[in-house]
Amino acid sequence: MRAALCWLRARADDVAATLLAVMFVAFLVQIVSRYILNQPVSWTLEVCVTTWLWLVFWGSAFSLDERDQVKFDVLYHVVSPRWQRSFAMVSAAALLAGFTAALPATLDYITFYKIKRSVVLGIRLDVVFSVYALFAVAVIVRSAIRFYRLARGRPLEPEREQDEVPTI
Repeated sequence: MRAALCWLRARADDVAATLLAVMFVAFLVQIVSRYILNQPVSWTLEVCVTTWLWLVFWGSAFSLDERDQVKFDVLYHVVSPRWQRSFAMVSAAALLAGFTAALPATLDYITFYKIKRSVVLGIRLDVVFSVYALFAVAVIVRSAIRFYRLARGRPLEPEREQDEVPTI
C-alpha cells in the first residue's frame, strides 16, 4: 500500500511539474512575442492563469504533506502537547466540517460553469475550475484521516523518512 501511495504521489508531482513547465513556456512565448517580435499573442495569458490555478490547487491537494501546508501556529507552539493535540483536532474537524458543508454548493457552482467558455482558447470553465473540486475532496479526506489519527493517539506530526526530500 505504501509503495502504491508513493507511486501516486510521484505521478501527482509529475503533473505539477508539467503544469509548471507549460506555464513557463507560455510565459516565455508571451515575452518573446510582445517584446522582441512586437506581436503580442493573447492565448499565453490564459494558459498562464489556468496552469497557475491548476498548479496551486493540484499541488496543495496531492503534492504537499500536512507539515508543508501554511499554518498560523504562534499559539500552537507555546502550549503543551496535550493542548497541541486539541488544537490540531479542532483544526482538522473545522476543515472537515467546512469543506464538507461547502462541497455541494461548490460542485453546483462548478457544473454551472459548463455553459461558459474561456475568452481566448474556448475551454469550458467547468473544466478550468474542476481542480478546486479535487482540492476540496482532498482536504476533506486528509482532514478526516488527520482527525482519526489524532483521536487514536498517533503523533501530532509524522516523522519524515531519512531519504525523503521535502516536496516544494
